[in-house]
Amino acid sequence: MGFGLSVIIKKMTRKPLFLCILLGGVFALGLALAFTAPARASLPGQAVYQTPTPDAQGRILYKVQSGDSCLRIELLTGVKVEQLRTLNKLNEACDLIVGQDVLLAIVTPAPTATPALEITPTPLLPTPTQQRGTGEICIVLFADVNGNAVREEGEGPILGGAVSITDRAGSISRTGLTTDQDTPLCFPDLPEGDYNISMAVPPGYNPTTTTNYPLKLLAGNRSIIDFGAQVSVRQPPPGQGNGNGARSPLLLIVGALLILGGIGLGVYFRFLRR
Repeated sequence: MGFGLSVIIKKMTRKPLFLCILLGGVFALGLALAFTAPARASLPGQAVYQTPTPDAQGRILYKVQSGDSCLRIELLTGVKVEQLRTLNKLNEACDLIVGQDVLLAIVTPAPTATPALEITPTPLLPTPTQQRGTGEICIVLFADVNGNAVREEGEGPILGGAVSITDRAGSISRTGLTTDQDTPLCFPDLPEGDYNISMAVPPGYNPTTTTNYPLKLLAGNRSIIDFGAQVSVRQPPPGQGNGNGARSPLLLIVGALLILGGIGLGVYFRFLRR
């Protein structure tokens, strides 16, 4: 019988039908193996999540992506759903919007310990006394010809004006006399401060400006003060007049008598003619 089967197979291998049957059997065996093998679930790609850096206010935020839910955010970040609802004031359904910033936590920075400063005592040194600066005051007494209290061209200086300069504290006092030269009377090296300047005009003059002038002298300044005076007109003493003034009443009487005499002579000659 074995000999007969081998003869039959030999005969069948010579035909295309045998090849088709052989291929069909291999395909059926492959399907059987595929269905009987244990099923393996495809593993999704591992989700990678990095904790965001806190912002300037110490908040850690998560930006909602497409397909995110509170449960997925909890699995990624470890923050519970209830905490997400509380921090972000979400509803019971925990609805999220793509692009929304979800608050995960608030980080309070730990205070940095400030190292104690070692204070080295500074030896006390005597404070140097501040030196006051100095200035200069110059005085001019001019002949105020027109009496307008303003020095104009041609109004020269007057000799003999008595000048007194004192400071407000009364510790500085300077005096001097004006000259008839073009150079003013100056008082250099005066400490800065408030001064009062007074002027006494010489005899025969009347002041045309104030005779007392307050001045605040600043360090490094040179202040020039002008005082004016005008020649006074003297009236003759009572009973002392000039010769013409003494004879004036007598001349009036003589003149009146001559006029009356002339009138009388005229009347007399008129009666003689009659």
